[in-house]
Amino acid sequence: MSRGPTALVSVLMGVAVFLVYAGLSVASALVLWAVVLDPPPLWVLSVVFVAAVAVFGYVAHRLGTIRLLTSLESTELSRGRAPTVYRRLERLTAEMGLRQPQLLVAEMDAPNAFSLGTPTQSVIVLDSRLFSLLTPDELEAILAHELAHIERRDTLLQTLVVTAMRLLVTVVFVLLAPITLLLLGIDRGTAWIAGRPRRRQYGLAWVFQRSIQFTLGALFSVLTLGLLAYSRKREFAADSRAAEVTGHPVALARALAKIHRASIPRRGILSLLYIEQKQQRPPEWLSTHPETERRIERLLARADRPVESPAVARLRR
Repeated sequence: MSRGPTALVSVLMGVAVFLVYAGLSVASALVLWAVVLDPPPLWVLSVVFVAAVAVFGYVAHRLGTIRLLTSLESTELSRGRAPTVYRRLERLTAEMGLRQPQLLVAEMDAPNAFSLGTPTQSVIVLDSRLFSLLTPDELEAILAHELAHIERRDTLLQTLVVTAMRLLVTVVFVLLAPITLLLLGIDRGTAWIAGRPRRRQYGLAWVFQRSIQFTLGALFSVLTLGLLAYSRKREFAADSRAAEVTGHPVALARALAKIHRASIPRRGILSLLYIEQKQQRPPEWLSTHPETERRIERLLARADRPVESPAVARLRR
């Protein structure tokens, strides 16, 4: 085929591609314009958004719980294996007015515990090493801390907030769809006309999309920092609630110190890597948890003990 017909085909394809994208842009603009001309009442939009957040957030919470428990290969802790633990758990749930959660045991990377769910349906996962590492009072304090998270619906609320943030981003992209489609049509149409349809384009659509992504990314980052701050605050709140319910803030402080110490490699290259990582760790405002030392100090202050306790002193070594 000669160069002339090939160029003509490229021009026709470019025009066709532009018309397709322009048609999609006009169609989406008409739909949005119809909504703007006759918008539903604000309370209807609010109800729809809240309902969407609730449904998608609950589904994400449930599916996330299932995936996490499956990945850990956790097993249920029977009452026969740990009758003392169950007696203390029953006392705590009765004191806090909660339904007794399911207790699971798993092999984690480090001694730890976490809770998932709501006051009516929840689960607490314990690393198997906690039973040999902690005393009964210290293990009870850890259970009380996790029950405090369940009482406050912390994991569910966090999932709902993240879901709301993602839905807001989706709504922004939908509102900007007509402009994005039109710019994509211009870029890809001109690429066909220029005879380079497969060449990566950095045209108007690319600039527009990157600008929107940068703006939304900055907003998302600010919201994420706020969510991290709330996460650290809820850890302090759970510590306080656990100390209130058990009446033994020092037991929780000792448990936190032991768990922290057990997570530190004792010798060899791993120990050196941990020291280097600790020296270069990011600031606390980028973490979901406050520093263990700060949590211990607050608990000891609550118990009217000197802040510089042996547990805190060991953490500072």
